[in-house]
Amino acid sequence: MMNKTVILFTACLLIAFSGCNRKKITRTDTPTSGVAVLTCDDCYGNIAQEEIDVFEALNQKAFLLPVYASEKESVELLLQDSVRLAILARDLTESEKQGITARNRQLVPRSQKIGVDGIALIVHRSNRDSLISLQTLREVMTGKITSWKQLNPSSQLGEILVVFDNPHSSTVHFMRDSVCRGPLADDRLHARKTNQAVLDYVIETPNALGVIGVNWISNPHDSTQLSFNSQIRVMAVSRTHPATYHSSYKPYPAYLHLRDYPLTRDVYVVLTDLRGTLLSGFTHFLASDRGQRIILKSGLVPATKPIRTVQIKDHF
Repeated sequence: MMNKTVILFTACLLIAFSGCNRKKITRTDTPTSGVAVLTCDDCYGNIAQEEIDVFEALNQKAFLLPVYASEKESVELLLQDSVRLAILARDLTESEKQGITARNRQLVPRSQKIGVDGIALIVHRSNRDSLISLQTLREVMTGKITSWKQLNPSSQLGEILVVFDNPHSSTVHFMRDSVCRGPLADDRLHARKTNQAVLDYVIETPNALGVIGVNWISNPHDSTQLSFNSQIRVMAVSRTHPATYHSSYKPYPAYLHLRDYPLTRDVYVVLTDLRGTLLSGFTHFLASDRGQRIILKSGLVPATKPIRTVQIKDHF
């Protein structure tokens, strides 16, 4: 098999050349072979990489080159026709789809939901504040609440340090548009560049509040998906205020599926490439039983694979 470094270098040259003169490029890829570039919201980078690894193992002549970026950057790559497949925490808007078609009439954006995700709120293991309402979360994100003492008068933690992965990430987008429905207190939000960096920071910082994709904290060794990374504490979120034990939910797959967990969103694969290409083959794989099992293993809810819900009792 050809060295993958050579494949990557060759693909980059093809992309650069095709950007200058696309009409001279003859497509030779198939749904199971060839070289193709895709982009992925880096919130789902660990899931996408496993999907790619399995797909390439099943199709020895297929080489997928992922570009992990913020949601904003991934969408821009798609709109500019720099890539023709994106894995995102949202579907494209109608104006975005029309913009792609206006640029190239042969490209008709096709979106498919591949999973249901949750945004987790994580705190230091020693932090006993494990319940939060949407109203309180909104006040934290907009700067009205700045101290753990405002949540719990007996707390000794002081200032709440809110940490995200990236200022242009899908988690920031969700908090701004779906939770706060307005601007966030940017001067109080700290970006750590990656989801792994957010997790590491919360593990080490007692007064931190991390905002992170649930797949980054799931326990891969728990086949029931009823536990999280033991190095941090996961907060339960309530739609009603104040939060109580009975009204609050953690981002377990069952609660994501039932939409009981308030910070829930859908995951999409958006394809603008022609049918019969490698990227269309990978899109089909993502929605297949094998691809959906990988999503389930990550702690998300697969979109097309039936799941079983169970009644659980949690301790906060």
